[in-house]
Amino acid sequence: MVIGKVVSRVISTRKYDTLQGYKLLVIEPFNGENKEWFVAADTIGAGEGELVLVSFGSAVQHALPQHAPIDAIVVGIVDQEPNIQIKE
Repeated sequence: MVIGKVVSRVISTRKYDTLQGYKLLVIEPFNGENKEWFVAADTIGAGEGELVLVSFGSAVQHALPQHAPIDAIVVGIVDQEPNIQIKE
């Protein structure tokens, strides 16, 4: 799992059929060495600027009501910014 900040939404005119109903968000990782942005599906209503908890991999399929080609999903919205100290 990763804590990340929602940067923006992905707007698409066409989607794979099983992706209908999922909001797609661009996420910037909050901590760690990998700062590459990624796209995650959202069903809980996260918005721009919010910190979210994102799950990856095969566990994602357990959070979906039906099978879909999704490998990252928002599973929580962080209420308070964590006090994380990164060692360099």
